[in-house]
Amino acid sequence: MKVKIINLLNSISIIVVSFVICANYSLAQTVPVQLLPNKNPSAKPNDTQEVKVAINQVNNRGKEHPLMPVIRWAEAERPKVAQIADYSALMTKQECVNGVVQEAQMMEVKVRHKPFSVYVKFLYPKGIAGQEAIYVDGKYNNKLVAHGVGVQRALVGTIKLDPTGVIPMRGNKYPITEMGILNLIDKLLEVGKKDVNFGECSVNYKEGVKIDGRECTMIQVTHPVPRANFIFNIARIFIDKELNVPIRYESYDWPKKEGAPVTLIEAYTYQNLKLNAGFSELDFDYKNPVYGYPGE
Repeated sequence: MKVKIINLLNSISIIVVSFVICANYSLAQTVPVQLLPNKNPSAKPNDTQEVKVAINQVNNRGKEHPLMPVIRWAEAERPKVAQIADYSALMTKQECVNGVVQEAQMMEVKVRHKPFSVYVKFLYPKGIAGQEAIYVDGKYNNKLVAHGVGVQRALVGTIKLDPTGVIPMRGNKYPITEMGILNLIDKLLEVGKKDVNFGECSVNYKEGVKIDGRECTMIQVTHPVPRANFIFNIARIFIDKELNVPIRYESYDWPKKEGAPVTLIEAYTYQNLKLNAGFSELDFDYKNPVYGYPGE
């Protein structure tokens, strides 16, 4: 019986969320997975300038590393994103872990910045639809609170796990503690500030790119030659022109051989983004009666 329970715990480790979508596909495609219709047409913009305008202004400063305008934009935007109390979205993610492409997943997410809190309910694929996970910084002994579906739910019930432990991290690139748009901006800044120390980089911008019907500015960063200093061949950031926040990120590895297609390392998409949703403590409580957590 003990072995069976351990196997069940291993099988439900998929419920821990990172925030990426991964697949092999042509760069001509904008979005590799089917996206749902936009349900947030009334979202209000913040007072930040459009990315294209900001880029043009900083480029007037003279010759510099092509990533510097993007870094300055991210540094200016980060405190504004941090001021957002919370948000909800449909998030699609898939990732390559240890060379293996994991199955694409779609989930409802709620994120709160203070204290950092995440609620996830899986919608796809069918085998994990209905699974839920909650993490609240400083609560539940900083454990991830989760449950499976079907037989897993019946036999294992609600479980609490170290979010960075072996079981939760199996099949995932990042722990749930690194999920969300603010963490994405931090990661972009971290990588960008390292990359400006090296050459072999180009940055291009494309206006009018649509993600789930929302108009975006796409920023594409390219490292044409594989080097130990770089973690991707091509990365794309899609900035929602109304909200001025990144709603999609995707990065690609170098082709395995000449003429081969690039491989998508990781990507994530936020749809139907609703900022300042006004969540309460109950939204991040696994005992919330509208959630599907079984007894412990």
